[in-house]
Amino acid sequence: MLITFIISSALLTLITLAPLLPSNHWTVRVWEFPRLQIVFLILINILLMALLIAQDLGPFLALVIVNLCLLCYQINWIFPYTPFANTTVKMSKSSDLSSRIKVINVNVLMSNRDAHKLIALVEQHQPHLLVTLESNQWWQDALEPLHDAYPYRVNYPLDNLYGMHLFSRIPLSDITTAERVEQGVPSIHCIANLHNGKQIQCHFLHPAPPSPTENEESTERDIELLGLAREIANKQGSDSLPVLVSGDLNDVAWSPTTQAFLRISGLQDPRIGRGAYNTFHAQYAFARWPLDHIFHSEHFELVSLSRLSEIGSDHFPLLTEIHLK
Repeated sequence: MLITFIISSALLTLITLAPLLPSNHWTVRVWEFPRLQIVFLILINILLMALLIAQDLGPFLALVIVNLCLLCYQINWIFPYTPFANTTVKMSKSSDLSSRIKVINVNVLMSNRDAHKLIALVEQHQPHLLVTLESNQWWQDALEPLHDAYPYRVNYPLDNLYGMHLFSRIPLSDITTAERVEQGVPSIHCIANLHNGKQIQCHFLHPAPPSPTENEESTERDIELLGLAREIANKQGSDSLPVLVSGDLNDVAWSPTTQAFLRISGLQDPRIGRGAYNTFHAQYAFARWPLDHIFHSEHFELVSLSRLSEIGSDHFPLLTEIHLK
């Protein structure tokens, strides 16, 4: 039994400390994702040791201490994304609807054919902006029923899992699409013009993840995210526009890259102090983490934030409504 707990504790130590290695390889960076699951495994390990060896804890005391240290380390990363932490974005008390913007961001899963589920959610919640990721020409055609309500659109259909579409109820200007870091991995940048005349600079991203089937390293994803962060930071000033960033970033909220993105850009995450809002994987409740994000500048307060019902994709849609102060 002692050998069993030594092995389990050693494995938990390995996957906890692996992200500290100076490597961008997916076998290292992937362990930044399941911190919630690792916390659960550590707790099980501690409970089993406490239950099975309660009569003779002495020889196992060192293992218990090691596991408690691992638990504290993992909780330190995910704690801001629990309701126990302090919020960084205040709830809006304003009733001014003309200064609100509502966004649905969703990775539709290119092979998914349940477009009617997404259309029903859009008709129910009526966001100002709908951002679809992994959307190809089939999805572009399937979402045509939304065209009357969303006359302003940006289409970038691709069959490589990185197509993007933007549907808007409000006018868009200064629209640019770019494959900034990787060929075939685009992003959309534009200004959204609210009905009260105010403008918001918007960036929509879907960088490739570090994985054995995509990029072996996280380098390209990190370059795209941190490059945009520096671009946003360089434009900050008294006359700068409010900023909104959204998309499937293929990075979890608590990773060092996402934390660096927020620190460099000066943007805020409305999930802090409210929850993780795990949007992936929709079919496996035991393997979920927050891959879909919305960040914004300090110009906004939060009206609502919610994870919507499944649409046949491996991602849940994320619905956010914010108020421009």
